[in-house]
Amino acid sequence: MKTKARLSRRTLLQGTTATGLAFFGPWKHNHVWAQKTEKPILIGLTFDATGQFGNAGQDEMRGALMALDEANEKGGVLGRKLAYIHADTETTPATGTRVAERMITRNEVAFLVGAIQSGVANAIGQVAQKYGTVYFNTNSSSPTEAGKDCHRVKFVWDGNGTNFAIAGAKAAINSYGKRWLLLTNDYVWGHNTSKSFREVGTQFGAEVFDEILVPVGTRDFSPILLKIQQAKPDVVTVAVGGDDAKTLKQQVVSMKLDKKPAWLTNQQDWPDIYGLGLDAAFGTFATTWYHKLDLPGVTEFVARYQKRWPRVAIDVPGNVSYNGYVATRELIRAIERAGTTNNIAVIKALEGHRMPAVDRMQHYDAWIDASSHHVQQTVYLCAANDKPVDNTDYFKIVTALKPEDVKDPGDGESACKLESYQDTPSYEM
Repeated sequence: MKTKARLSRRTLLQGTTATGLAFFGPWKHNHVWAQKTEKPILIGLTFDATGQFGNAGQDEMRGALMALDEANEKGGVLGRKLAYIHADTETTPATGTRVAERMITRNEVAFLVGAIQSGVANAIGQVAQKYGTVYFNTNSSSPTEAGKDCHRVKFVWDGNGTNFAIAGAKAAINSYGKRWLLLTNDYVWGHNTSKSFREVGTQFGAEVFDEILVPVGTRDFSPILLKIQQAKPDVVTVAVGGDDAKTLKQQVVSMKLDKKPAWLTNQQDWPDIYGLGLDAAFGTFATTWYHKLDLPGVTEFVARYQKRWPRVAIDVPGNVSYNGYVATRELIRAIERAGTTNNIAVIKALEGHRMPAVDRMQHYDAWIDASSHHVQQTVYLCAANDKPVDNTDYFKIVTALKPEDVKDPGDGESACKLESYQDTPSYEM
C-alpha cells in the first residue's frame, strides 16, 4: 500500500471495493457519479498566458482546444464528453508546480497537457509523476525532457534541441564555415540546446570559440550584437526563444547583420516570428511543421483554425499550435485505444505507438519512443522564402529530414530512466 501522501481518489485501484464504494483521498471535494457517462473527462491545460512564452502558450492552447472541440463534436471518447480547465503557468517553474498540484488534487483532472518553457515542463512532470497523472509536454524542447528528466507519465511531443542541431549543423559548416559562436538564452532550454549545438557541430568539424549568455527578458541586444560583429564568426548559433527571440530578430535586421554572419537558429517557433515580416526569417532554422506544406490535410487544417479563431493576432497556425493540436488529439485516441481512462492502460497505449505521416500532415511516419516517451518525427530545415505566395509565407523548406536521420543519441535508456509501472500510482477517472 502506498503512503497516505500518495493516495488519492486516483491512486490504487484496489482502493475501490467490488461493491463500488469509492475511496476518498485527501481532496477537499469528492464526487460520486451514478454513471461514468454523466461525468466528463476533465483535462488540465497548463499553458503560459503571460511571461516570456505567453504568446506561444496561447497559440498552443488554440490547437489543443481545436482537438477537444472536434472530439466532442463526434460524441467525445468512451461515450463521455471532454472538458478542460486552464491556468496560466506564467513561464515560471514554481507556478507550474503549483498549477499542477492544484489541478490534480483539487480539480481532479484526469490528464495534463501543455508547456513551452522546459523548466516549467520539468516542474509539471515531477508533480504528475508523484500522482501518476499522464502528462503531455506539448512544446518544450530541451533534450533533458526525454533524457534525465523523463518520467513514466510524461510524453514529449516537440522535436528537441539535438534533433534540430543535427538538421542544420552539417549544412551550416559546408555553406558558411567552421568558426562558430553560440548565443544562449540563460535557462535550461537555452543551455541544453547550445550544448547540443556544440556537441553536434564539433562532430562535423565546427570550432566553437565563444558563447554569449542572453538573460531572459533582454530587450537591448546592441551590446551583444556589437560583440558578435567584432568577433567575426562564420556562424552564430541561436538558442533564444519567446519574446527574447522576437526582439533579437528585430535588432539584427535593424543593425543590418542579418546577411553576415550566418545565423543558425535551432528551432523557429511560429509565434516568435509571425508578424515581424519576411525580413525576420533570416538565416537557416528548423521546425516540425509549416502551414504551406504541400501535403494532404494541411489546407483543411488551416481553414479549420481560421474558422475557429477568426480574430487572433496569429491568423494562420504554425508549429506550436500544430503540436498542441496533434498532441491533444493523440491523447484522446490513446484513451479510445485503451478503452479506459486508467492511466497505466493509456500509457501502454502510447508507448511505441506509430502515427502515419498522412495523419500527422508531415512527410514521414512518426512514433513514440517507448524508452524515452519522445515523439520521433519529421524535421524541416528552412530558410527565408524568396518566392512567397502571400504575406504569411515566410519559410522556404530546404529539406525534410526523416526521424531516424535526426534522432537524438541521448533518447533512450542511456539517459532516460523511466519509473516502473509498479512505482507509478494508478488511477481511473
